[in-house]
Amino acid sequence: MKRAVSVSLGSRSRDKKVVTTLLGEEVSIERIGTDGDEEKAYQLFCELDGKVDAFGVGGIDLYVHAIKRDYPLYAGLRLVRDVKQTPVVDGGGLKSTLETRVMQDVEKQLGDVIFPKTALLVAGLTRGGMSKSFIQAGYKLVFADLMFGLGIPLPINTVPMANFAAAVLLPIVGRLPIKMLYPTGEKQLEVVPKYEKYYQANQVIAGDWLYIMQHAPDNLEGKIIVTNTTTEADVGFLKKRGVHYLVTTTPVLDGRSFGTNMFEAALVAAAGKNRPLNTVELNQIIENLNLTAQIQDLR
Repeated sequence: MKRAVSVSLGSRSRDKKVVTTLLGEEVSIERIGTDGDEEKAYQLFCELDGKVDAFGVGGIDLYVHAIKRDYPLYAGLRLVRDVKQTPVVDGGGLKSTLETRVMQDVEKQLGDVIFPKTALLVAGLTRGGMSKSFIQAGYKLVFADLMFGLGIPLPINTVPMANFAAAVLLPIVGRLPIKMLYPTGEKQLEVVPKYEKYYQANQVIAGDWLYIMQHAPDNLEGKIIVTNTTTEADVGFLKKRGVHYLVTTTPVLDGRSFGTNMFEAALVAAAGKNRPLNTVELNQIIENLNLTAQIQDLR
């Protein structure tokens, strides 16, 4: 059996382990949270190096995958600096392949039900593949990375401005400490409603699940959420708020849609090449497995 492990800076309460079959191989998929402990995450990467078939990096990326280019996140890279044998991925491969077609998949499956075509991207500058899908599908977008990632109440409303902001800010953001960029440990479980007018003004809320949940208002009646890493408890959270559809970009396995880093690591393990998969290989696998957006009707 192949083994893929995602070492995450997130809460251990979100840990999950399942066994599935991918590419004809039985694969153990396991997420291990470290409650925000960077040293523990580093040690786990070192201890498991060479003992598992692929690593995912959770709770932080190795690179920010923007619309036009990737920018290094040095805090993430430090966590895996001494990994020598096991291939490491942060989900960027799936974000640049699987996520680039998410809204096209949604429209094929649901038809023309999303109106008006407006979307709040809680992580749009840093999730270039998903942003491209929305742009190509003709959505009016609000890029809210500054709001949700840095606490700066400044929305970005045009693609040129988003590209400009990414070019100026992301080289700086890449050098910030992890805890300034992303909720880790038990902070991942906190919900403090904020930016409600932006949630209410857009039909679709998309991007990283923890950012979406972190500031979600009590009323999300009729909204469509596009994300991943959702648990059964998260689905209940959304149902309670009146969400109509939950769209996940990775498959739901035993009630859980794993993060792109975890699922990409699972594909790397199953492929058995002992290296990350390139874009051509990932696209071929996506086609062979018929991977499409997973839509849950929560009404």
